[in-house]
Amino acid sequence: MKIHEFQAKEILQKFGVPVPSGKVATSPSDARSAAEELGGKVVVKAQIHAGGRGKGGGVKLAGDAGEAEQHASDILGMQLVTHQTGPEGQKVKQVLIEEATDIDRELYLGIVLDRATSKLVVMASQAGGMDIEQVAAETPEKILKETIDPAVGLQPFQARRLAFGMGLEGDAFKEGGRLIMALAKAFEATDSSLFEINPLVVTGDNHLIALDAKINFDDNALYLHKDLQELRDLDEEAALEVEASKYELNYIKLDGEVGCMVNGAGLAMATMDIIQYAGSSPANFLDVGGGTNVERVRNAFRILISDEDVKAVFINIFGGIVRCDRVAQGVVEALGDLEVNVPIIIRLQGTNAPEGATILKESGLEFTVAMELKEAAGAVVEAVKAA
Repeated sequence: MKIHEFQAKEILQKFGVPVPSGKVATSPSDARSAAEELGGKVVVKAQIHAGGRGKGGGVKLAGDAGEAEQHASDILGMQLVTHQTGPEGQKVKQVLIEEATDIDRELYLGIVLDRATSKLVVMASQAGGMDIEQVAAETPEKILKETIDPAVGLQPFQARRLAFGMGLEGDAFKEGGRLIMALAKAFEATDSSLFEINPLVVTGDNHLIALDAKINFDDNALYLHKDLQELRDLDEEAALEVEASKYELNYIKLDGEVGCMVNGAGLAMATMDIIQYAGSSPANFLDVGGGTNVERVRNAFRILISDEDVKAVFINIFGGIVRCDRVAQGVVEALGDLEVNVPIIIRLQGTNAPEGATILKESGLEFTVAMELKEAAGAVVEAVKAA
């Protein structure tokens, strides 16, 4: 789960990470009042779940309260397009009014799970203010890393080594060590999957401030954090993904044209790959899971065909724990309730597959049934072309 910058800063501040003073505004007049309270010279920052806001015109420096009000008027309601939103952009509904900071240098600091070692890794760099992916591609030697041993946690000497590597001296060096330790503590306490401060700035008087902040939480651990669940902003998520989450379906909207219903993440990935190989592209990732029942399948199918981009549906189920007859019954019931104008290709293999095939055959509805994965993918692509 993603959260807004101002929410991330509130969390970091609780753990002792220094952040600029700021207030959230949802109207130009609120922005003016906030700027006056913060001293006049402020930064107006669009609050959406995406990076690159400055390049898209979503971050503006204001010299006084009047200018802050004007910037807020320009930004609020705009469809902000960045490299992370896609061409459709994201509508801005709130802005963060933040006191201006005297910036001497910009650094990068982040924590993420390193899947190669199955451990958390702290990353730091003197190349702050840039996309870390670009730094990694062009100058990987500028990225410093310290792996966190889960048995003992991040050690102070590791934090000091990162602070030294970022070129910090004097007060900033001391603050850097404490800040990195605080960041690691916050990461683990909130069961996060990503922390990023970009930029972490050194001020003119040699102190550190987290000028930006990004936090993603591990969805699988959110049941442990009721307070963090309240930070979710449904307006920032795709409507179909929000709907799927109500039924505990693993659904991610993509930009293709084949709606996919699959059980198991591995089979889902293989299904998307073979659709691509056959000449089309998936419109979604949808894993209905191993404990599938009729109601779950019905809701999954309804969400699939609600996507206007879908030109064909590919149902690919391997019956291990899940029973193919339950999947077939769910699809038949869903089709009885919904108006479906796209072709449906079904492949059922495994537990109760013959019973599932019988249910489909006796339903009187139109399906294309395939046995082999390659055959099914080919039928899907042909259906898309015909559509």
